[in-house]
Amino acid sequence: MEPLAENTIRASFANCSKGEAKRLALPGKLTEIDWAELDFLGWRDPKATNNGYLVFPRGGEVVGLALAATPGRIKQSMCAFCLTTHGTGDVALFAARRAGAAGKLGNTVGTYLCADLACSLYVRGRRKPSVPNPKESLSTEERAERMLANLNRFADEVLAE
Repeated sequence: MEPLAENTIRASFANCSKGEAKRLALPGKLTEIDWAELDFLGWRDPKATNNGYLVFPRGGEVVGLALAATPGRIKQSMCAFCLTTHGTGDVALFAARRAGAAGKLGNTVGTYLCADLACSLYVRGRRKPSVPNPKESLSTEERAERMLANLNRFADEVLAE
């Protein structure tokens, strides 16, 4: 993933107001992020831990989605993006408000994701899940492509008018 500036990240959010995007907490110092290891930027707000954010390239643009995690612990489960299996508490149900009029009516789309939103690191073996995962015959590149396809299917639902 190419490095992104703060103003690009804040302007990318498609399912929250400009004011909400301006107030959201960014993931620390952007200059310290290892962008080459990421297929998308995902992070949780350290002060409002139920808030999560995804920013990713899509169709020549950068798209951001604001997420809300449902409180509670889930037993062993699999992330819908990277297909990594995690133990208790390491997968969370995230809901994204739909873009446009549907979102203003309170409609959301939900999915189960890595609780830390570090899917790119799990795909590349840079972070290990809490439970052993079966070996895959796909290359790292193929797994990253599959993850991005899953992310884009989710984004299609969130962004659909």
